[in-house]
Amino acid sequence: MFDVEAYLKALDHRGPADASLETLRRLHHAHLRTVPYDSELNSTRGTDLWKGVDIDADAVFDAVVLGGRGGVCYELNGLFRRLLAELGFETGVYAAAIRQVDGSFGPDLEHIFTFVRLDDEVLLVDVGFVGPSYLEPLLLGTQEQRQFGTSFRIVGSEGYHVLQRRGRRGDWAAVYRFRPVPRDPADWSAPSEELTAFARALAGAGTLVRGRATLSGQRILIGKRLVTVDNGHEAMRVLTDPAEHARVLGDILRRPPAPATAPTGDAR
Repeated sequence: MFDVEAYLKALDHRGPADASLETLRRLHHAHLRTVPYDSELNSTRGTDLWKGVDIDADAVFDAVVLGGRGGVCYELNGLFRRLLAELGFETGVYAAAIRQVDGSFGPDLEHIFTFVRLDDEVLLVDVGFVGPSYLEPLLLGTQEQRQFGTSFRIVGSEGYHVLQRRGRRGDWAAVYRFRPVPRDPADWSAPSEELTAFARALAGAGTLVRGRATLSGQRILIGKRLVTVDNGHEAMRVLTDPAEHARVLGDILRRPPAPATAPTGDAR
């Protein structure tokens, strides 16, 4: 059963729980560090990946927050959006198309995430994306924003807003594109042929994706490939040793201990 106090306790949130930017920032990062992204559940859904977008918050809360399993975008963002609403934040839903390996984008409804209206500004809130991506909320604007050694910006392209990121080295790369138009979970109730075909292709690939944030970055396991981001430095290697793979997977899926102090996105 959804319970605000139990949720805050699971996130080890000990500070104020008011509808402020500081509370949102702390909760966002704590959520990404505490609750892993795990695509394993989707591997059993075939082309019905978006069937549960309008989540049963009580059931998902019991499984994810209390039960300790990971989740996918609509589960994690759906739970977090409910928590924020309970705390007094004004929230809503956006849809996004994720950049693919070849640089193209998936279907417009491929990803579901949250926006928050606060002090006459809109912030992007996403605790359900495996990454690499932002660890703290981003302002919906044109300014460059920096978190933990990684820079983010939102640029316009072909009628979309494109979220881009850049580490300490390399060029800007897209994360996903979206239109800042509020959506409803019912928009996913009858998936388009494009979305169904995309789900079919994902099911055929059979690659599981898991990830969790750290105090200053992220660790993402894509099959046997481990992507690590730490203070803007990014590395990738293939885990060929089954024992190492199992250890890393266990670290990602296991709840970590609480940090001694709250992190800050201004770290450089």
